[in-house]
Amino acid sequence: MELAVILVEVEYPINLGAIARVMKNFGVKKLILVSPKVSPNDKTARKFAVHAVDVLENAILVDSLDEALKMVDLAVGTSGVAGVDYIPERTPITPEEFAKRVFLYDGAVGLVFGRESRGLDNEELKKLDFTVTIPTSEEYPVMNLSHAVAVILYELYKQRRKTEVVEVKEKLRKSTKDERIRLVELWEQFLNVLEYPKDLERRKLSVMMFQRFLGRGFIYAKEIHSMYGPLRKAIERLERCKDDRC
Repeated sequence: MELAVILVEVEYPINLGAIARVMKNFGVKKLILVSPKVSPNDKTARKFAVHAVDVLENAILVDSLDEALKMVDLAVGTSGVAGVDYIPERTPITPEEFAKRVFLYDGAVGLVFGRESRGLDNEELKKLDFTVTIPTSEEYPVMNLSHAVAVILYELYKQRRKTEVVEVKEKLRKSTKDERIRLVELWEQFLNVLEYPKDLERRKLSVMMFQRFLGRGFIYAKEIHSMYGPLRKAIERLERCKDDRC
């Protein structure tokens, strides 16, 4: 598994430097900056990076989140908002749960962190496979950005060390991003020909929930491909029924 930290519009040089440092602490080298408000060459950022200046020097700068997401196979958002209202793009798992699942995956994984001032918005979260939220005290639930990165990378590092000592007897190929996209497209086509739900917004929500389900499951390629056939057959049968040929 290849891991990248993606920072969306990072605002403060101290945080940027501290994040570079904690990335090196836990063996993560790839840093992607989406429209940063501070340069990786900033003196303060370099000072707080200490011995991780190379992480800043090798950072990849892009203009949009979409551009950054093209560099990874699985995109994991981080959100400090986990209220009682059900908002699909903010339905998270804990860092510990995430760490246990992610090592079942072989592809490139992007950890996406939002702005210090307002995090990731719902439209950005909708582009990601699922979200991770750190449990915190209700008295002060919002964490500093660099602290949040540290907590999640620590959980991943801890799980990596456990995984490295486990002998894997049979290694199955994990599903790729394109394979999962194809399955989501088939599911959307199935719902459309079924005309269910009738409400188009609810139908879109069903598609998004299915996408989240696939992202959280770290599904094998064999499992993905086993679902293509039945969905195609169901779509074909339903289309024939529409033409009174079933």
